[in-house]
Parts: sequence; C-alpha cells; structure tokens
Amino acid sequence: MLAAVNDAVAVVVVTYDSAAALAKLAASLSGQLRAGDELVIVDNASTDGTAALARGLGAGARVIEARSNGGYAAGARLGVNATSAPLILLLNADTVLGDGALARLRAAAGEHPEWAAWQPAVLLPDGRINTSGGVVHFLGIGWAGQCGADASELDELPHETAFASGAALVVRREDWQALDGLRDDYFLYGEDLDFGLRLWLAGRRVGVEPRARVIHDYAFERGARKWYLLERNRWRTLLAIYPPGLLLALAPALAAAELGILVLAARDHWLGAKLRAQLATLLGLRRSLARRRGVQAMRTIAAAEFAEQLNGELEHPNISLPRPLRIASAAYWRLTSLLLR
Repeated sequence: MLAAVNDAVAVVVVTYDSAAALAKLAASLSGQLRAGDELVIVDNASTDGTAALARGLGAGARVIEARSNGGYAAGARLGVNATSAPLILLLNADTVLGDGALARLRAAAGEHPEWAAWQPAVLLPDGRINTSGGVVHFLGIGWAGQCGADASELDELPHETAFASGAALVVRREDWQALDGLRDDYFLYGEDLDFGLRLWLAGRRVGVEPRARVIHDYAFERGARKWYLLERNRWRTLLAIYPPGLLLALAPALAAAELGILVLAARDHWLGAKLRAQLATLLGLRRSLARRRGVQAMRTIAAAEFAEQLNGELEHPNISLPRPLRIASAAYWRLTSLLLR
C-alpha cells in the first residue's frame, strides 16, 4: 500500500558560471513542475551572466544571488531555507531531466516511505551511466556506482545505496532538518557522501529510483585543488561519522593508507595538495571531534549494521590499485566485518 504523502517538490539549483547549461535544465523542468512545487536558483556569484539569465527564465523561478561563492552545499542550504515544500530536489545546473523523471521521483516518496533520500539513475550525455548510486570504500573513499557502464546494466527496480548523488538528490525536508542537511564547510566534493552516511547512521535509508533518468554533463576533473578537497573532506567524514568500534578496527588500515596515498600523490603530482589536506585535518581536529559528539548522539544502529553500507573492493573509476592490494583490502574488510559482528 502506498503511503499518503504531500508530494510537492522544492527544486533547488545551485549555479556558478552556468549560463551555458541553465537554459537546457529549465526547459527539461518545463511541464514537469506542478502547482505547489517551487523552483529556486541560487547563484554563487557567477561572472558570466548566469543570474541575469536565470531571472529571464520565467517558470516561476525565484533567483537568489549569493554575495560570494561559498560552494555547492552552502548554495543548496540557501535555496532549501527559502522553500517550504516537503520534498527537496537538489539539481546540478548541468543536468537535464528525462521525460517523466520528476513524476517518478515524486512517486517514490509514497512508494518508499522508508527512504529519507533518493536519486534517479544519472546518465552521461552519451547514454552511459554516470552514477547508479554512491559506493563507499571502508577508507572513506566514495565514487559513482557503475560509472562509465552501459545504461543497459542499470537495475530495473528501485534499490538502496550508501549515498545518493548530489547531482540529483531528493530528500524529505524533515530528514534534511533533523540531520542539518549538507555540510557547507565541505565547499565541494563529498558532502553528499557525508550526508548519506549520516542518514544511515541515524537509522534512515537511502535509495535509487532507476526508472527516473537525469542526464549529467559530467567529467572527472583532475587537479590539486580537487584532490585537496576530496582528502580533507574524507577525513572530516571519517572522524565524525564512523562509530568508535569501526574506527578502532580500521586504524591500522587508515594509517597504512595514508602512506600509500602519499606515494600515489607524489607519483601523480598532487603531493602538496595531500600534505595540505593532512595539515587541515590536524588543525581542524578539535572541531571534527566536537562535530563527532553531535553526530554520534544521533546514531541509532550498531557499528556492524552501519558497516553494511561500506565496501571492501576499491573500484573507483579514477584510482587503480595493484592486484595484491585489492586482495588485501577485501580480506581486511571481511575480517573487520566479522569482528564487528
């Protein structure tokens, strides 16, 4: 039986120099929004006329101009705070909704009352998969599930996932408010992973509705700035979210991984970024531990149950490990999982 819900949707789009993409997204939303829905575009101080373009789109869009670029999560929080619909849909500016996608995402609210957050199948412009749901290695490294695979490999039916992609994320407002949404101090990268794991830790569930399709004009951008944010934010998530027993069991692996990542960073010319991320982690340790107390106070599940959302296989599309390390990673995680139980 379907749960009776108010399925009005607040669509929040965060832009930054997004003039080239925004019109396509707006066109794909046209005809999919219903009475009672909201559309808010938050512009993070673009310099290419994005805000002016957004104001000219019509369709009842409200445009909020941030004074500076505070990052994706900060923009999303501005937009969410300016809306009231019970369902929130965060969309990247470079996405396009497939036919009927919003209706399918809306319907999932009643069909899956156990889900606090969910995402559509996110595809690349060439039809391959961008993400079918987030995957998290036990070291805190996350990636887009099935990235690059053919769309024919998508699951046909709804399923659960470790975290829903921030590129197209639906979340119930009460859960956003209870867990304080995306962390704006992450700036970029990993805030969706952090939010998904916090939802699981608090006893909520996260899903994927693959019958809804969203196209994302995505490419993995390499560079020192991105690696710095990925590594800094990974440690912020680990320190705040992982239950005590899990952190203790993973301590040897985390220490060994730091040495390995330093070698990898030196090889790939982002050692400086990794060292800066380590320094930021150390300088922010007191703040991370203070945050940890609040996050752990929300925990309703045991460490073993939380660990079910983590993976022992590092199948990141942009990080390759030698076969012996892959085998060691999987074996370590199997042992850890047994010990937690």
